[in-house]
Amino acid sequence: MKELASKIHGFGKALMMPISVIAAAGIFLGLAAAMQNPAVTGEAFANLHYPQLVIGFIRQVAGAVFANLPLFFAVASAIGLAKAEKPTAAFAAVIGFIAMHVGISASLAAQGLTAAATTVQALTAHGMSRNDALVYSAEFIPMLGIFTYNMSVLGGVIAGLVTVALHNRFYTQVLPTAISFFSGRRFVPIVTVVVLPLVGLGLSFVWPTIGAGIAWVGQLIGKSGQYGMFIYGFAERLLIPTGLHHILNETVRFTPIGGMVTVDSQTIVGALNIFNTALTHPGLLDDQAVRDATRFLAQGKIPVMMFGLPGAALAMYHCARPEHKKRVKALMMAGMLASFTTGITEPLEFCFIFVSPVLYLFHAALSGLSFMLMDVMRVMIGNVQGGAIDLVVFGMLGGAKTHWWYPVMLGVLYFPLYYYGFRLVITRMRVETPGREAEEVEEPARKAVSAGERAENIITGLGGQPNIADVDCCFTRLRVRVRDMRLVIDRTLMLTGASGVKRVSDNDIQVIYGPQVEKIAQDVKTTLGVGT
Repeated sequence: MKELASKIHGFGKALMMPISVIAAAGIFLGLAAAMQNPAVTGEAFANLHYPQLVIGFIRQVAGAVFANLPLFFAVASAIGLAKAEKPTAAFAAVIGFIAMHVGISASLAAQGLTAAATTVQALTAHGMSRNDALVYSAEFIPMLGIFTYNMSVLGGVIAGLVTVALHNRFYTQVLPTAISFFSGRRFVPIVTVVVLPLVGLGLSFVWPTIGAGIAWVGQLIGKSGQYGMFIYGFAERLLIPTGLHHILNETVRFTPIGGMVTVDSQTIVGALNIFNTALTHPGLLDDQAVRDATRFLAQGKIPVMMFGLPGAALAMYHCARPEHKKRVKALMMAGMLASFTTGITEPLEFCFIFVSPVLYLFHAALSGLSFMLMDVMRVMIGNVQGGAIDLVVFGMLGGAKTHWWYPVMLGVLYFPLYYYGFRLVITRMRVETPGREAEEVEEPARKAVSAGERAENIITGLGGQPNIADVDCCFTRLRVRVRDMRLVIDRTLMLTGASGVKRVSDNDIQVIYGPQVEKIAQDVKTTLGVGT
């Protein structure tokens, strides 16, 4: 079980690279869409030729990013899970992704399924109803010029996982002297070219069943209406400590579970894909189709990230002992700013979810309620973060049709609800949030240290340099693989500015630092003498 947890930890870490690109590209796409909307910028600006050419170019670049996400996920999965020689794994993942889809395409061709044979016109000419033809034609897509099944991001993940499994098995492979040139890392792309087309052949027979199952789950969520959104929002917060919320989020963003829309004989699958298609092709999708997609996206997070958690942070500050208020204030202010502006919540969440199941469930329930109410109020705000940036770019700049004022109104209610709810539970149940720790484990005042000294202290807390096998990070967490978990000293790590320490498996540990973790990870790697 712990080995499985370790693999899940690694997989969650692997998803961070494309997720960060998605968030940034989405913001550029939203700004470009707003600047091409006459209702936002005025008719005069909308008719300026050269500025609109530049804005259109930005939209094309962002659109290309989203069009090739399956390939990006394949490469990210390989890089994140490779034990060593990560560049080789990334290169092999590109080859594996292409080879897998070539295998699928060859199998489809053998079955008489080609791009020409699966158009709506060809299918209706053979007696299929137009509606059935639209649905069936949408199961196929040209990917990098290869006719294949429309597997979206899941196809990239499959290719990446199989490739990295081959990489980890064969990157040290020694061949006979006569062909020793192809040993080791050179052998990985070779074996990938052999295996991945066979994987594609196998997928060509099982994918219709897998796709039907995913579509069924999507229909089930759709039929459950607002209650389904409560379950989604509730589960997404509950999974935060494990990192599995990334997998849940990517599932609804890029598979039929998050919705399907067919336009001009092409089906768009996944909530984020639908929303970004609406941004890149104004007028292509009706508002209801976009609303059905955004209910899984930023709108349900905004009341919690911008208002609820800052209220919780204020409550934790007020509940801290007087002698610790200065330290707690700095911690809470940093967490509040990150949550309010960008929707990064873990620095605040890790202050309470491990010390109070009641606060954890209270937070998760209100998150689920927020998703449900935003769906009821027909809000239409997309992207993935849920902070002020998303509210302004995709809500306010999107105009009245986004109903952006409803998240703000609910947020105004959430701030006191979180504040008084947290304060009541903390004081009545004597919850040891920051600044309320038991006397025997209270932290001494932290003195300012340089980045190098902090990195050395982190390494000490992780058991010393010989105990560290791998260091990486995501948005907020330093993700470390250690050789002996018994050597890790939580107290030392907490004194470096961490807001929490989470042991994921016997060898994997996460130290929560917040948005500054990227710089911390670089400092630690530099101190260790490994590449950043």
